[in-house]
Amino acid sequence: MTRPTTQAISPFFIVSNVDQTSGFYRDKLGFEIRFQQPDRNPFFAIIGRDGAQIFIKSDKDATPLPNPKRNPSMRWDAFVYAPDPDALATEFADHGAAFSVSLQDTHDGLRGFEICDPDGYVLFFGRPK
Repeated sequence: MTRPTTQAISPFFIVSNVDQTSGFYRDKLGFEIRFQQPDRNPFFAIIGRDGAQIFIKSDKDATPLPNPKRNPSMRWDAFVYAPDPDALATEFADHGAAFSVSLQDTHDGLRGFEICDPDGYVLFFGRPK
């Protein structure tokens, strides 16, 4: 019997402003807006790049709470597998992205870099060495 497969997983980030967040991912990281709530003040969107996808939602009663704000030792909110983190870091830098941790080989056997989005969510883009 063939084993059923899964294709991707999409983190769900509560953000302060959907337009601001989707603009950051689009302009700095090359993501596309795959869906946005049709409204002048959208409260939900799906953004993605290749196989990476994030659901973002804002609500006046919800506050963004990235992992590092809950526990500083839990630095990442998402790991984005990137086969060539060096080339990706160059592309992001060319688009004006600021790195919270620059491209490096980590102590735990990864090569990659960290980007912090406008609400403080930290994404690691990289791969095992």
